[in-house]
Amino acid sequence: MTATRTPGVPAVDEGSLISTSPATGEEVGRFPVASADHLTGTVARARDAAAWWAGLDFAGRKRRLLAYRSLLANRLDELTDLMHREGGKPTADALVEAIAAVDHIAWAAQHARKVLGRRRVSSSLLLKEHTSYLEYLPFGVVGVIGPWNYPVLTPMGSIAYALAAGNAVVFKPSEYTPAVGQWLVDRFNEVVPEHPVLQIVHGVGDVGALLCRSGVDKIAFTGSTATGKKVMAAAAESLTPVLLECGGKDSMIVAADADLDAAAAACVWGGLTNAGQTCVGIERVYVAAPVYDEFLGRIVARAAKLTVGADADSDIGPITMPSQVEIIRRHIEDALTRGGRAVLGGAEAVQPPFVSPTILVDVPENAAAVQEETFGPTLTVTKVRDAEEALRLTNGTGYGLGGAIFAKSGALDLARRVRSGMTSVNSALTFAGMPSLPFGGVGGSGFGRIHGEDGLREFTRPKAIVKRRGPTVLAAATFDRTEKTMAQIVKVVRLVHGRSR
Repeated sequence: MTATRTPGVPAVDEGSLISTSPATGEEVGRFPVASADHLTGTVARARDAAAWWAGLDFAGRKRRLLAYRSLLANRLDELTDLMHREGGKPTADALVEAIAAVDHIAWAAQHARKVLGRRRVSSSLLLKEHTSYLEYLPFGVVGVIGPWNYPVLTPMGSIAYALAAGNAVVFKPSEYTPAVGQWLVDRFNEVVPEHPVLQIVHGVGDVGALLCRSGVDKIAFTGSTATGKKVMAAAAESLTPVLLECGGKDSMIVAADADLDAAAAACVWGGLTNAGQTCVGIERVYVAAPVYDEFLGRIVARAAKLTVGADADSDIGPITMPSQVEIIRRHIEDALTRGGRAVLGGAEAVQPPFVSPTILVDVPENAAAVQEETFGPTLTVTKVRDAEEALRLTNGTGYGLGGAIFAKSGALDLARRVRSGMTSVNSALTFAGMPSLPFGGVGGSGFGRIHGEDGLREFTRPKAIVKRRGPTVLAAATFDRTEKTMAQIVKVVRLVHGRSR
């Protein structure tokens, strides 16, 4: 007799991880849970594969990664259907995510040589007899621990860039979305069947901990700040470097001169897409007093039209991780208890596994809904004197991931002063889909970068080489130096560096 399981909650049964839909309870797949011995063997195979993969050089890896990109692009329907069945994600959201991932794979493949390849760099005037070279070499084996909220785009932001840089990858997907992770790995292995360059291990948190201690050369983690600290502590035991992309509490600033229609559209999408389960999603909105009432009316009208349900064409699907529902409920109730008001939704909006759009006003800054990551389809909207006050409040949490500014004047200056890794001006979340830009946070949101040139370098170690090309004229780095030589060197240094200019 099969035990009753809570829809969407991962279960381990007889050594298998069972994945179910959070909306319907449908079983999506069963996957073997990795043991310590299995993980040891996986990393060993990855190390052998890494040597072959690095030996292909940039051209060989580019060809295979672009073939992978093409395969995904031609099977988007299959992938997005699986994303909907396993995580409840509406098809439109799944499609946007998958397309962005395809774009990132292509960018990483096409730019790896230019960013990482060996190049000459200028030499010091005092060491002109040497030629300097710089290149970026792969670590070897990278462990990637992925999240459930964006099970394709987010891990691929590490996987694609690590692969393009010449590493093999061991991927541990979230236990909430193992089927999507397995599908991605299986498709890669169709394109690269020769060696296990990209492998997968399944399980719950203990398997992630094993991966951190498995001897991989770097860990790339995406998840909560609390779990990120545990990952960092485990990796510290062996001085394994880590990349941490953790939580966020992003804000949108709406200045008095903002285009309110555009700001309202971006706010509702940026805050409520993927049921608000977005690390860089808008959770707080600070609006200049002269336009506050008009802006609030526009976002309430837009959000009220959104559909909520399990259908693939719904605007907002279920909360993927069932335990998150109670966090969302607590934040809403805490805000109301502290004097906040719900102008849309409210406590009654929480109907597990769904949460309807909720917009809260008059919420004090010390409320959980303002200071903690909610990860649900809720927004707190606060009236401020001006954009400067909005900036001060924006920077008032321990997080620093993304954010958005809507203004016609002074927007770039405001964006620079937001304490975050990324900021969009007159749009929302745009930086996540921009392959050429680095993605990552500061403070409680983590450190390290995926995407862009910085993302490629993140999965490499810089290698400096100096080659002598001629005799030394003024030899200081030798015990054969003379007083006359040292005096001449001092004269040259004063000539070159002694004057301020």
